[in-house]
Amino acid sequence: MRTGQTTTPLEDQPIPVRAKLTAAWTSFMFLYAYVDILNFFTPGVIDDILNGKVFEFGLSQTFSTTALTLMAIPILMIVLSMTLPARVSRIANLVVASLYIPVTAFNALGESWLYFYGLGIALELILLALILRYAWTWPRTAPSATMATSPDRETVRAQQPRRADV
Repeated sequence: MRTGQTTTPLEDQPIPVRAKLTAAWTSFMFLYAYVDILNFFTPGVIDDILNGKVFEFGLSQTFSTTALTLMAIPILMIVLSMTLPARVSRIANLVVASLYIPVTAFNALGESWLYFYGLGIALELILLALILRYAWTWPRTAPSATMATSPDRETVRAQQPRRADV
């Protein structure tokens, strides 16, 4: 054990809202996918798939397209949260996360492995709640006093002497 040394606390940098949203959507997407993947180890699931049935639905192009869409939306939200203008990103995050709450809760219906699905759904709902909180509390930038009183670029150019005047 060392004596006489002091430790300095780690610097806790503020994390931008966009990074928080992107991290939350990435986590949600991985969890969403892994719950589905781990479900393949549930007894009888592979047999049902081989017989053309998933959950209570028949395997079809419509089912597969719907499943792809449900997975693609969180994947796209990773990019959109980082690239859309702040106002649009905030609205998109609020809307999409709100719509995914009932979709996520629906996944628990009729499942026999309640601990497994319960944990997966609870974690997904926590991530959606974080997304809603981050988007809802997105900081606003107050207009600065200097911006309101400073002249615009064209006014400044018009007031500057031209080379011929100097």
